[in-house]
Amino acid sequence: MATVEYGATADELCSLYATYGWWADREEDDVRDALRHTDEVVVLRDDETGAPVASARVLTDYGYYAMVYDVVVDADRRGEGLGADLVAAVRDHPRLQDVAPALLAREGLVPFYESCGFEVMDEDVAHPDGDPEPLSWMVHRRE
Repeated sequence: MATVEYGATADELCSLYATYGWWADREEDDVRDALRHTDEVVVLRDDETGAPVASARVLTDYGYYAMVYDVVVDADRRGEGLGADLVAAVRDHPRLQDVAPALLAREGLVPFYESCGFEVMDEDVAHPDGDPEPLSWMVHRRE
């Protein structure tokens, strides 16, 4: 079993990230800086040990947007339903009730997030004048 909590330390998140190869190289100072600029952190903690077993960060304006990042479940605890519990805890967060969470999902995780109530959005976004405009997710490449 796991308990929902709001907030975590950088060292706790680093230990959780280390169980996921993609983020194993994250440095504690960098995670600490990210947490300073994160609006909400949702953590599931093991009921017996208090250790974090799943977490997600949310950047939000509390009115229009709430982007969910860094959704991770401890490698040893995957398959227990903690991912669904974590997503539900983000959705049910008391401070996020006026905004629908959004995220970017790798293709293989789309069915999981759909089972949690997310839906794939069309690439075309309608503008007030009625004309759709295709959008592309873009990241600035630092030189």
